[in-house]
Amino acid sequence: MAKYESKKKAIPYAQSVVYAKLSDLRNLEVLKTRLNSDQPDIPDDMKSQVSDDQLSKAKELIQNMEFTADTMSIDIPPVGKLVVEIIEREPEKLVKLTSTQSPIPLTMWIQLVPTSDTSCAMRLTLEAELNMFLKMAVGGKLKEGVDKFADMLAKIPYGE
Repeated sequence: MAKYESKKKAIPYAQSVVYAKLSDLRNLEVLKTRLNSDQPDIPDDMKSQVSDDQLSKAKELIQNMEFTADTMSIDIPPVGKLVVEIIEREPEKLVKLTSTQSPIPLTMWIQLVPTSDTSCAMRLTLEAELNMFLKMAVGGKLKEGVDKFADMLAKIPYGE
């Protein structure tokens, strides 16, 4: 098992508000809508990290994203369909997901801790079953992906 953790991400919303949004995956549809607009709402600190080509590829990928309260699925050529499902909710503290359809079995935790009455911190942890070859080949990309996904989750407009 390989384990990848994001850095702690500060979120300027109360822990209860963030948990309510993340514990229902339909609320992540906002990411699809924001990224797919003609003028995608990309935070200033991330614009320099995203090329036009990467943005175009991301827009293509998100066209196939589907959300339910408990699942999120996406078709990723040439990998195929990836489906993750919430398997555990601990109110205001934890949302745990696992892959139900994926070339690599994985589990992901979204952990929340309060930092004040009006803000919290989030950490994303990904655990994947990788053999030594895959770990060497994709381990760095998975770590980078976990950090970028955590950045994206931290930028959601939780107050809307």
